[in-house]
Amino acid sequence: MSSASSLVVLDNGAYTAKIGFSSDEEPKLIQNCIAKAKSERRKQFIGNQYEDCRDLSGLYYLLPFQKGYLVNWDVQRQVWEHIFGKEVMNLEPPETSIIITEPYFNFGSIQDAMNEVFFEEYQFQAIHRTNAGTLSAFRCKKEPPKELCCMVVDSGYSFTHIAPYYDGKKVGNAIRRINVGGKLLTNHLKEILSYRQLHVMDETYVINQVKEDVCYVSSQFMPDMEITKLKGAENTIVRDYVLPDFQQIRRGYVKDESSASSANEQCVSLQIIRMNNERFSVPELLFNPSDVSIQEMGIPEAIVHCIGLVEEEMRPHLYKNILLTGGNSLFPGFKERVERDVRAMAPLNYDVRVTLPEKPITYSWQGGKLFSAAENFKELCVTKKEYEEYGQSICLEKFDV
Repeated sequence: MSSASSLVVLDNGAYTAKIGFSSDEEPKLIQNCIAKAKSERRKQFIGNQYEDCRDLSGLYYLLPFQKGYLVNWDVQRQVWEHIFGKEVMNLEPPETSIIITEPYFNFGSIQDAMNEVFFEEYQFQAIHRTNAGTLSAFRCKKEPPKELCCMVVDSGYSFTHIAPYYDGKKVGNAIRRINVGGKLLTNHLKEILSYRQLHVMDETYVINQVKEDVCYVSSQFMPDMEITKLKGAENTIVRDYVLPDFQQIRRGYVKDESSASSANEQCVSLQIIRMNNERFSVPELLFNPSDVSIQEMGIPEAIVHCIGLVEEEMRPHLYKNILLTGGNSLFPGFKERVERDVRAMAPLNYDVRVTLPEKPITYSWQGGKLFSAAENFKELCVTKKEYEEYGQSICLEKFDV
């Protein structure tokens, strides 16, 4: 840990791994998976290598994470070796220290296995394991207005976690998980479109892009649903989405109605799906999981519930510092909906303020970069020498996960 360049921050998400040296301005975003394509069955694409694939239809994924936990170590090792290797980071692990994230409520067996992999296989000089939300809270504490209390809402690929923090430390008994994330939303959209329009159950990659390009969070669900029943120009919600054919069209896009005449000439070759109430009914699961028989609280209700579990002196401070992170927070209207619904449930004498960072996906990585410069950072790391001397017990003692 002699120089900034010898320290790496790895936010090991279930969908995307964010990695970079602590001296970097921004991290590299690498898909945390191995992909195989129908057109090239014998070849596998690790991380972002799938961008070199000619035909991305029917892309098949091998995922290291299942239901939010790291269970497929063979796949994860291959992704890590790709990330640490010459193509991405070009690391020398024995000369490098690393900050790595893991999910809340992680199993002890997975934590022990991570320690073994990083110390015994890769032989990193020192490691610090932590939660992504902890790094987000650390960054939030350092930035203006420098609030001590912070409610982190991390809505990612597998789960949505609601975690209150005081002075950078989580209030463990008040952390809650909602079993709804980006993966469930994409799968739900695939099922709806396959039932109503076109069989797309094998097109995870394409439908995920459709979700990101077209879906939004509705602030008025029932009025929007009424608009979707209207015909013609009165329906301001409906959009036609042109699917890629991976020959002329590499990536799908929303069809521009103003160029309808020229598009009509090509309509024989264009494959179009019509997105109507699907645009907002799919992200609605984040707020009403019961719509697909998941008997859990929605995000605003969970926020209010978690704040109710902490000491009364902290509650007003948490209400006015709700921080949104994770890929799902990028849905248009997400921040406004959370703010509106929490305001409706919160006590009237409390201010409610919700913050959406400019880059919510890499926010925790930036927090890790700041954390690596903290005065007590070295004390919170476990070195290879300490691990060899004390074993797993030293990791249990030093890592607050």
